[in-house]
Amino acid sequence: MTATYPEREPDQLAGVPLPEYQSTVVGHAAALEALAARLDAGRLPGGILIHGPRGIGKATLAFDFARRIFARTGDESPSHIAAQVAAGAYPNLFVMRKSARDTGKGYYTVIRVEEVRSFIDQMRMTRGRAGHRIAIIDPIDDCNASSANALLKILEEPPADTTFLLVSHRPGSLLPTIRSRCFQVAMRPIAESDVRTVIAASSAEAGAAALDTAASLAGGSPRRGFEALQLSDDTALSALRGWLANPLAARSADRLNLADTLGGERDSAELRFARDMIFDWLAAEGRAAASAPVAQPRRLASVTELWDKARLSLADADDYNLDMRQTLVAIFDAIRKHLELHVSPIEPSTSDR
Repeated sequence: MTATYPEREPDQLAGVPLPEYQSTVVGHAAALEALAARLDAGRLPGGILIHGPRGIGKATLAFDFARRIFARTGDESPSHIAAQVAAGAYPNLFVMRKSARDTGKGYYTVIRVEEVRSFIDQMRMTRGRAGHRIAIIDPIDDCNASSANALLKILEEPPADTTFLLVSHRPGSLLPTIRSRCFQVAMRPIAESDVRTVIAASSAEAGAAALDTAASLAGGSPRRGFEALQLSDDTALSALRGWLANPLAARSADRLNLADTLGGERDSAELRFARDMIFDWLAAEGRAAASAPVAQPRRLASVTELWDKARLSLADADDYNLDMRQTLVAIFDAIRKHLELHVSPIEPSTSDR
């Protein structure tokens, strides 16, 4: 039977435990060690920015570190702390996410400034328990300009014994003054085996083959692994993964078939997943060009241009109801042309997915 969890996030996946319910952090030993070193030395900063791609476990790490701080600085057992954190009832923990609309239908599109001001007022009140206080903003990317500036003011002068854990998928879009006031922890996608461990722990009904396929499609993101498990049919996505592994070796018919299958239903979960896979490949290709032993500026410029064109093409297809099949064919053709011009046949493209 699928477990149920209270709804606290607008993009929450059914049956998947929220970050505050996760008891362990998998695949992020270096990030945990960096934070543990600060805690052990008694040098907790007022702000910690935990950043990296979406769905890799940043919020899970934030809640795990919060529990560790409470256990170290408070006077309650770890099990009691964990139970209260999961229930959203620990007095020294403050969590900010996009809130439900007053109408009860859906969520606001941003974290609003009035909510931030109320949040700050709560933070300045007397703590409910002995020990440190933690505020988790998940993610801070959802703040608009006004709410981000309101948060900046308290980050500049945080209350005593208080740490803000800011989760970000796009740290480059944050105010530079927010980044400069935080100790930064960079997180990366985790290994395929670690993704399988995470999704298997909460997917008792899934078979071994389904878990293997979901982990292989996840691109290092447990969230993507859970999404893959919930797909009705992953055949086309497996084919896309194979095509992206070596576009130069594929037949022309292969990319046409992929475009026909994935673009046939424009609002399908499979298409949304496929779009993420394409941009994962482009990001990996960009990293490969940037980190090559011999500088490859043309290759990097080409993949950067390809990224922008793919974003614009898909946005136009969505906004103007254009043929998604033709849009995908154009993107696949552009990927192939990029590789023909900038990657030799004996050099693998970058993608191992």
